[in-house]
Order: sequence, then C-alpha cells, then structure tokens
Amino acid sequence: MLCKRLIVCLDVRDGKTTKGVKFQDNQDLGDPVSMAKKYYEMGVDELVFYDITASVERRTLFIDVLEKITRQVFVPFCAGGGVASVEFARRILLAGAEKVSVNTQAVQNPQLIGDIARRFGSQCVVLGMDVARSNATSSGIEVYTHGGRKATGIDALEWAGRAEELGAGEIVINSIDADGTKDGYDCEVTQKINQRVTIPTVASGGAGNAQHIVDVLGHANAALVASIVHYGTHSIPQIKRYILEKDIPVRMS
Repeated sequence: MLCKRLIVCLDVRDGKTTKGVKFQDNQDLGDPVSMAKKYYEMGVDELVFYDITASVERRTLFIDVLEKITRQVFVPFCAGGGVASVEFARRILLAGAEKVSVNTQAVQNPQLIGDIARRFGSQCVVLGMDVARSNATSSGIEVYTHGGRKATGIDALEWAGRAEELGAGEIVINSIDADGTKDGYDCEVTQKINQRVTIPTVASGGAGNAQHIVDVLGHANAALVASIVHYGTHSIPQIKRYILEKDIPVRMS
C-alpha cells in the first residue's frame, strides 16, 4: 500500500509566512526559509509554497525565496502564485521546485495546464482549487479565484475532471469554508472531488488535530497542514506517529 503524505503549506505574503481564517485576516508568522528548514528536519514529506497575493497584484511569485529554500531543504516542494506561462513555470522548476501549482491563471486559460504538462510532464503540474460550498453549481461546490476573493460560477467537479484531461498530475483541494478554522477538513467536498478524478488529491483546510488528518486521509492521497504546526500545537513526528497508530501507512524519518 502506498504511503499517505503529510504536507506543510507556507502561504507567503511580502516575503513572510502568513496564516488566516477562511482566506481572510492574515497574520504574519515568520521567515518561510527558516520555517521550511525546520519542517524538513522534522520529517515532513513535502512542502508547498503559495504567494497568496501574486494573482491579485498581477505579478509573479518569489523566485528568490525558492532559491534560498532549495539550498536548505531536501524534500519535494511545490510552488505557485501568479503562474501564467510555461516560461515562468520553467523558472520555478529551475529554482529547485519539483512541482508547479496553477490556480487562477489556469481557470482563466485552461490550456496553460496542457502547455506545462507537455513541456515538463504531468507530474510537475498541480492544480490548486480554491473551493466553497455554493448553490451556484450543480454539485454544490464552486471554484473561486484570486486568493478566494472571486466566485467563478464554475462547478468544482467539472473543473477537476477537465484539469485531469488537460494534463494535471495532482489536485490540491483548498476548502475556503474550513480554512484556518481547526474544526476539521471538509471531508464531503474532498471525497466528491477525489471520486471525480483518478490522479492524486491533497486535502487542504481545517486541520485542528491529528484525528482530523486521519479522517480526511480516507478520501485523499495526502493531507496539507498549516496552523497546527505553525503555532506549535502539533509536531510532524507526533502527527505521523498518530497516523501510524491508526494503521494508515506513512513514511517516518
């Protein structure tokens, strides 16, 4: 059985790691480079870095930060934020990332997914989906863009299926409703999207304890965490030991 993955997300704004609740009221927490190194040393499986204001500010993400991280962190990491071209995806990969996350720009130009996949392989293309429950779509799940600020009217299940057809190799399901609440992942939303595709899915938003992670790993290939490790209430080893105790395979350092 394949091991489940534990991924730490670092949202970055103005060069600092930041965290909010439901994509709002963000507070700065520290230096993303030193935090990434700490999580690497703790035994995290992967890291994700999002420049959360790149799309809103119509700019590209922090290449200089990625290059600093590469020199200190030796686990796979994904980066995204304002990626609108194959050339910029190339710059991210050359900076040391294994995967490139596309989100707002992919909604605006779906062909971007296929262009990057053809150039670098589907394994490099991660679709970031910011979603929320909504009456505007047939599935009851709507895609949002621009850091969760703009409703699109796009059905999340349809978008996930199309992204896979275009060449996405993985989908990160960012639940706006659960983000930062620490009340648990939206397992129902995660399950619906996971069942719609055959590529790996990553659940994101809402982890408040290790049991929440165990719960959602029944519906996803990996769980993304932020608040519970950023604020020191849980450590990577503690979480992984708990997951193993529940008979879920996970890699220990």
